[in-house]
Amino acid sequence: MEYLVTMTTRVPDETPRQAVDEIRGREAARSAELAAQGSLLRLWRPPLGPGEWRTLGLFAAADAGQLEEVLASMPLRVWRTDEVTPLSPHPNDPGLPPRPGVPEFLTTFTTTIPDGTPGPVVDDMRAREAARAKELAGQGHLLRLWMLPAGEGEENALGLWRARDSAEMGAIVASLPLAAWMSTRTTPLTPHPSDPAAAG
Repeated sequence: MEYLVTMTTRVPDETPRQAVDEIRGREAARSAELAAQGSLLRLWRPPLGPGEWRTLGLFAAADAGQLEEVLASMPLRVWRTDEVTPLSPHPNDPGLPPRPGVPEFLTTFTTTIPDGTPGPVVDDMRAREAARAKELAGQGHLLRLWMLPAGEGEENALGLWRARDSAEMGAIVASLPLAAWMSTRTTPLTPHPSDPAAAG
């Protein structure tokens, strides 16, 4: 199973710089070990404000217990809080490998089907959405797609995309057949020095 983990680190003010550097070095080494084991798949940095220290990670684990063991083994955990989101398979996931060099984006989609929409219309829209997802994957824009936990009457999905910039990403989202039924949040990502994809 895969998990998206938002890792927020708060270093105590009185911590010597040498101690911070030492733990960061051990964190990078442990990240490389976890990547080699197949537990750590990707790392990114989301937009950060002044003084913020946050990382998004894509992890693989058999279950939540195994994931907790992995996260607890990381040296920065002494200063870090983790927010875990379980990811489920999505029928339109192309499962493409990362391709460093082009900006990446995470999108969270919440789809709400309008009350009273006939079943055949819903089925047609889903089929068109699946075809468009396949087309965007073929163009190298859509890398991964997962289902997220959702409330009743909603469907939530998380997508990993590649686009030249935010404008192109916005145009891609607008081109989705289900766009009229979706609310979308897009997060631009920047490379993390310990990202397994960057390491090859």
